[in-house]
Amino acid sequence: MPEHPRVVLLKPLVTSPLIEVGDYSYYDDPDAATEFETRNVLHHYGPEKLVIGRFCALATGVRFLMNGANHRMDGPSTFPFPVMGGSWAEHVDLITALPTRGDTVVGNDVWLGHGALVMPGVRIGHGAVVASGSVVVDDVPDYGIVGGNPARLIRTRFSGPDVTRLLALAWWDWPVEHLTRHLRTVMSGTVEELEAAAPGR
Repeated sequence: MPEHPRVVLLKPLVTSPLIEVGDYSYYDDPDAATEFETRNVLHHYGPEKLVIGRFCALATGVRFLMNGANHRMDGPSTFPFPVMGGSWAEHVDLITALPTRGDTVVGNDVWLGHGALVMPGVRIGHGAVVASGSVVVDDVPDYGIVGGNPARLIRTRFSGPDVTRLLALAWWDWPVEHLTRHLRTVMSGTVEELEAAAPGR
């Protein structure tokens, strides 16, 4: 982004078929923002995907640890002998058949704070906030705020009924022209005002 050289939109940068990023989601890094795919998505050998929704804000140092980082823990050693090659490579099935938690999914309108680490298979709900330095090991509910190591739910941004209303409104799917007209409401209005501004109302 010309006005903010440390900020990049991620969707145009991603080349891996194992990573999906929605429109307007960005990464902020003063050193290597354009290298997000290689520096911030770690041990991504597949088949699990990383899916990031629309309008997500990823601060400097946010990282996603993918399932390829896992080691066996059911035997006496956790060492991944087959990756060393040679005759040990004949036993590659011992590391390729590790259990998986599935895709790592970040909903729409999620804010991931500076240095947050997201573990494999975690699902972060729409509108959630992850505090700086958090290690996210479990799913985060829609509009939840989590923090710590391991990250725990601090509170929710809205009441249960309001979360249901917000999810039904799904402002992130509004046509961009309509969204632009109602930007103040999206950013600082009430749930009632957002409902009144929804397309077709």
